[in-house]
Parts: sequence; structure tokens; C-alpha cells
Amino acid sequence: MESLFGDQYDNKDEKSNLFADIILPVPIPKMFTYKIPRNLAESIGIGFRVIVQFGKKKILTGIIGRVHQKPPTSYDAKPILDLLDNHATVNPIQIRFWAWMAEYYCCHIGEVMNAALPSGLKLSSESKIQLNPTFDPDTSPYPLDEREELLLQALANKEEMSYEDCEAVLGIKSIHGILKSLVIKEAIIVFEQVKEKYSPKVESRIRFSHEHVKDKKLLEALFNEIAGKPKQEEILLKYLQEVPVYKKPELNQKGLEKKVISDAGLSASSLKTLIKNGVLEEFKIIISRFEEEEGSNEEIVLSSEQEEAFQQIKKEFEDKNTVLLHGITGSGKTELYITLIKEVLAGGSQVLLLLPEIALTTHMVGRLRQVFGSSMGVYHSKYSDNERVEVWNGVLSGKLSFVVGVRSSIFLPFDSLGMVIIDEEHEPSYKQFDPAPRFQARDAGIMLSWLHQSKTLLGSATPSFETFHNAKTGKYGYVSLEKRFGEAQLPDYYLADILVDKKKNLLKLDFTRLMREKIQEALNNQEQVLIFQNRRGYAPYISCEDCGWIPECEHCDVSLTYHQFGEEMRCHYCGFKEKVPHACSACGSNKLSAVGLGTERIEESLSLLFPEARVARMDLDTTRSKYGYQRLLEDFGSGNVDILVGTQMITKGLDFDRVTVVGIMDADRILYFPDFRAGERAFQQITQVAGRAGRRDKKGSVIIQTRKPEQAIFGQIISGDYKSFYLQEMGERQRFFYPPFVKIIKITTRHKDYKTAEKSARYLHNLMGDIQVKKILLGPEKGLIGKIKNQYIFESIVKLDRTGNAQAHFKQELLHILEEMQAHKDFRGVRFVVDVDPY
Repeated sequence: MESLFGDQYDNKDEKSNLFADIILPVPIPKMFTYKIPRNLAESIGIGFRVIVQFGKKKILTGIIGRVHQKPPTSYDAKPILDLLDNHATVNPIQIRFWAWMAEYYCCHIGEVMNAALPSGLKLSSESKIQLNPTFDPDTSPYPLDEREELLLQALANKEEMSYEDCEAVLGIKSIHGILKSLVIKEAIIVFEQVKEKYSPKVESRIRFSHEHVKDKKLLEALFNEIAGKPKQEEILLKYLQEVPVYKKPELNQKGLEKKVISDAGLSASSLKTLIKNGVLEEFKIIISRFEEEEGSNEEIVLSSEQEEAFQQIKKEFEDKNTVLLHGITGSGKTELYITLIKEVLAGGSQVLLLLPEIALTTHMVGRLRQVFGSSMGVYHSKYSDNERVEVWNGVLSGKLSFVVGVRSSIFLPFDSLGMVIIDEEHEPSYKQFDPAPRFQARDAGIMLSWLHQSKTLLGSATPSFETFHNAKTGKYGYVSLEKRFGEAQLPDYYLADILVDKKKNLLKLDFTRLMREKIQEALNNQEQVLIFQNRRGYAPYISCEDCGWIPECEHCDVSLTYHQFGEEMRCHYCGFKEKVPHACSACGSNKLSAVGLGTERIEESLSLLFPEARVARMDLDTTRSKYGYQRLLEDFGSGNVDILVGTQMITKGLDFDRVTVVGIMDADRILYFPDFRAGERAFQQITQVAGRAGRRDKKGSVIIQTRKPEQAIFGQIISGDYKSFYLQEMGERQRFFYPPFVKIIKITTRHKDYKTAEKSARYLHNLMGDIQVKKILLGPEKGLIGKIKNQYIFESIVKLDRTGNAQAHFKQELLHILEEMQAHKDFRGVRFVVDVDPY
């Protein structure tokens, strides 16, 4: 990686010899050097967005990473085409952060930039056509058909046309063949028109022209003039009703939104006449896409336990940059966060609060918005491109000093970050799997905080073992909060044995008698119920009762998940779907049945068992829309839903007064999973979802359905004995070399041909074996899912020693090996994916 902070040019008079190393949003291992045109030399700098040509046809948005006077030696530097802004869009700390992320996660800085910048800040190019000025149809040796002539006639009256314009002229959907023919005949030229994606929201407003508000008498005279023109008079009276310029003439400057007049049903032509005659003037302003809200600035009153924890956190920050707040569910971590945020903002610094899920963001934002109003920004993937750019610009301009967001918000242009708070730090949702960079937002957030020389607070009721290990070994500070806020008590736990109920014929629609009784009791008391199942869909799969046939995806080595809504089966890996078959494809039997439990099936079962209850479901399928989470949570919070069924979305952060019963449908499914973290994840998920019960003065109940109630982990969950569970698991991890005692890197090899995928995986594995560092090398093995999207998958796992520079050295050598392999003719079509900290 080239240095991102080279010497700035020494002699400002030598403007013609300036070059810029530019970060481009492409997977290449280095920055590209471009020549800075003389006219841009004074106004360009690190972090500025520029337009450059990459290759023969591509026009890309780049970010300047370095300015210098050294021309490239291996190619002629092309000139920068244009400068997009008169200010830096990215600051130097961000560029350092991108460089660290590229190095640590074994990817390219261009891939980091592509993930970091909102789409609205990246240019889009649109193909257009124009007449070739040298083309003469009378002398051309090429004959034209009817459609080609029609298109050229249309172009004769226009400077340029888009592909869509051409399709409209010819009345056909695909015009590529015709355009290709005209290019060959040298009749047209195809070019790329570059345009900005982001467009600010503009509002049309009206106001009295200046001379009419100088004196009240002039306004009175105006009304005398338009007497007998009732439509114009209505408009002026409406304006004065909304904008009382008689009392406060200065209000006229801001004017009135034009659509207020149209919404009131007043005459558009009369308004046009008033503007034309100079009585009113029309103007446009750029407005925010977010509603302006005033914060209440409410005083947060901490309990004695919270106050003690708050003082402890501040004390720990004196010696440590990172502190773990280990607070049980319902202990009031949010109030502590608010108090800390207010203190940091009062000191003039910025704050980032990271949350793992959009669902959690939606719920917490309402609480925080009451306190901080519009000075707080929200950033997540459900926002449109334009909305995300507005948040970006709000941070850049200093308008937003506090942001709540999911993992992508670590890329925002903070310049004076005082604190990063990472709530539910144990959550696997913080890990980005595809595309690159495959980063862990918790770890990246800690690094971002370090670059800003600020503090990081990690909050969780069930910390990840890595974080707890760092706290126990003194790397992080540690503060615990072991009592629920207010009068709330921890819930009672019940283990419901599925097999016992099945033998006694007490299991109904997958619900044990105990679970049914507790749900009915809550409904009788007009209380609410949460039901957790770690799977969406109706059932995991459909199976033939006669021969055991199971429908599988055509492109992946997985069974298709049955979704009753729409009567279809879907692959959750590639999106392939097909209608549910009426008969078995193997034996022809029509005895097809759904096997296993999904959220959709549980929702249906609950409606049958409790017909009087209002049941809703929260999973990926029901929350795809922008406000899907919000609507469901509002319905549940307002009491319009009695029972909410959900996946892990409901396990964290939700705080509802009337929830007294939490049911976990199949705890064994979480526990028995081929992953070294299975026990840790089971403890976390069950504890988190149990924490939703009885969060006020009424004690809650948690029912765990299992086939093995004697498992030790259930006793540890019920007693809340996180520490003994941690010690037990850590002993296993140390014995078998798992994090936090080693660093894991997974290298995946993919190709459409099985033998090529296997050969390249073995070749790479052997080369990695030659890297001289202390390590354990496992594989290559066929992936747990051996084929996804018609690509065969092989995996190698590397366990690296955490001491010394073993990790850095191995990563450098690995990238060299991959570059050489991809340049080799036998491996050019193979895709290699490096995932650091994959689990």
C-alpha cells in the first residue's frame, strides 16, 4: 500500500507538475496517479472528490489521498477531468481509517471507499448517443433500414438522446442491435454523460414582494386594488393568515410553502397572476429531508446503582480507552448512554452510538429523539441515497454532532469524535460478510475511536467472550450493573420438555402444555407475549413421507424453505424460488409434508390455538419496507398486537411495559449448531430474549422448550451465571485453539467447475503452509454448503498466533500469493475470498 500522506508539493508555482494519488472504488491493490490540471491546482487537496477516466470507457468518482510532484514511471498519468466540490468530502482521519481497514481485513482501499461513501456521493454515468458530425447519408456506403432512418431523423432535431429516448421513438424494448449497427456505419457516436446522483430536496415558496411589506398602508392599498377579484383576494388572505406580516414584517422573508395554497383548493391561475403582476414573488429553498424536532433537554435522573456505574465508567476512562459496561437486561443502560452523550456533546465533541439492527435503531431513536431532537442524525440502509447523503453532509458541516446508526455509520466524516458507544456489542449483526470489506463494526469502531484519541464504551448483558477476556485481563476497563432499573424484577424461568409432552400426547401444534397455559394466562390478564424462533419462513423444508425426497435449490446445495404466504419455496442464499409441488418429483407420491418450524408456521399455529388473540410476525419477510419495523413496533407498543412472533430481531433492545411472557420455541436448534460459538450464542440469545419479559413492576415468565432440559447451560442461563459459563467455555477454547487465544482467517475458493475449485484450493493451501509464521492450517474442505449460485466452494481455516507480528506477516504473504495465483492462466476464473475474524 502506498503512503496516503506523502509530502505536499514544495513549490506552489510549479502548478503544471502536480500529481494526485487517487482512491478509486475498484478492487485494485493501490491508488492510481493522475495529473492535476493547472486550473485546479489552487483548489484541490486531500479528501476532495474528483472525476477521472479509468481505462478506456469508465468514468469514476475518486477521492484524493495524496498530492505530490512525482509522475508515475509505468504509465502516462491522465488528467483529472473535474473537481466535484469546493471542499473536502472525506477527512484525513477517514483515509487513515480506510487504509487500516484495507490492511487488517485483507482487501483493497478502493473496496473500503466503495462501502464507505453513500451511493449518492458516487457519480453515475448514463450512455447517450449523438449524430456523428462527419456522417452524410447521401455519400455513406452503408444502406440504412427503416428503423435506423427513423432514429437518425429524431436525432437531427436533438443534440443527444438516451437509450430510453431511442426505445420510445422506435416503440421497442431493446435497441442495442440497432445502435451497434449505426456505430459500425459511423452514423452515431455513443458517449457517457456523467451526472451526480445526489439531488437536494427543493421547496417552492411564495412571499409578498419587498415594497408591499414596507408599510401597512401599501398592503391596504393592494387589497383595494384587487377588490372584485375574489380568487386573488382569497390567496392573499390565506397568506396573511399563515404569515402574519402585519404584526411581524420580518416573517415575510421566510414566506409560505407554495403547496399550502394548492392544498387549500385555491386558484392556481390566480396565484400565477399575482406572481406575474409582482404582488407575490416565488422563490426556492433547499430543505432537509428530515423533520425538524426540538429536543426536550430533559434531565436524566439516575438511580443510585446507575450513578455509581456512571462514576465508575468515568474513573475507568482515566486509564483505559475502552470500557465494558456489563449490565443485565433492563438495568437501564440507555439512561447511562444519554448522560454520557450529553456530557461529551457539552464539551464540544461528537458522539457515535452504534446499534446492531435497524429494528433496534427504530425503537431507540424515538427515546433519544425526545432528548436530542434534530441535532441527532440517524444512519442506516433503509434510508434512501439522498437521505444518507444529507446525514453525511450534516456531520461534515457540523450540524449533526451525534449520530445513531448501524455498522455503516462508522464511515461517516467525523472530525472530532469524543466517544463511540457500541450497544449490544456481542451481536453477530456487527459483522459484514459480503461484499468486502468483511469487517467487524465493533472492532472497527474501537480502532476509529483510537484514531480520534477518544473513548469507547461497550455495552452488553451478555458480552462476547473476546470482550470479556479483554476486560478480565486488564486491556479494557470493566463496570457491572447487576440490578434492574426501578421496581422491575428478573423473570421466572421454566423448562418445558418437548419429548415428555409428546409421549403424553400433550404437545399441540408444537406448543407444550406449559407454554400454552402461560400464554393463555397472559392473554386473560390483557398482557402481551413474545415468541422467539431462530428461523423465518413457514417450515425449514418439505419432505415426501414415502421416499424422503426433499426439494433442493437448483443453484445451491441447500433445501428450499417453504413459505406459506405465496405458496412457494425459496432459497435463502441465492433467491431462487418455485411453486410448491403437488407431488414428489422422485416417486410421484402426493404425501408431501412440512418438516420443522418457521416463524410463519408458528404464527399460524398461534392463531389456531388462541383465536381471540391478535398475532403478528417480525422477520426479514415482514420488515422489508422502509417503515416495516416501525409499524410493527408501534402496533405492538400501542396494544394492537397481543402476541409477537419473531427471529433474533426481537431478542434485543425492545422495551414494552405489558410483555410478561416470553416463549423460546426450540432452544436446541440454537445450541446444536456446527460452530465453536454455538454455546456462547445460545446463552446470549436466550438471555437477551428473556430480558424482554417483566421490565416494569410485574414479574415476567420465560418458557424454554427443549428436548434436553438437563443440559448444564440451561441452569447457568436461569441463574444468570455468565461467569461460570464463560470459564467453562474458555477452557475448551484454550485447549482446542479458538479465539480469543488465536486469530482466525478463513479463505474461501469459488469456481463454477468442481475440479478447478478443488485444485486451486489445494494449491493455495500448500503455498500458505510455506509461510513462516506460527499457525495451524485446516482444510481445504468442501464448504458446509458446498455450492451457492452455481459456484463450488472450498474453505481453508488458518489459526494464527496472536503474539508478535505473525498476523501482519501472514496477511502480507497471503496477498502476494493471491496476486500471483490470479495472474496464472489456470486460476484466472477462480474467486478467492479472505475473511478475517469470520465467526
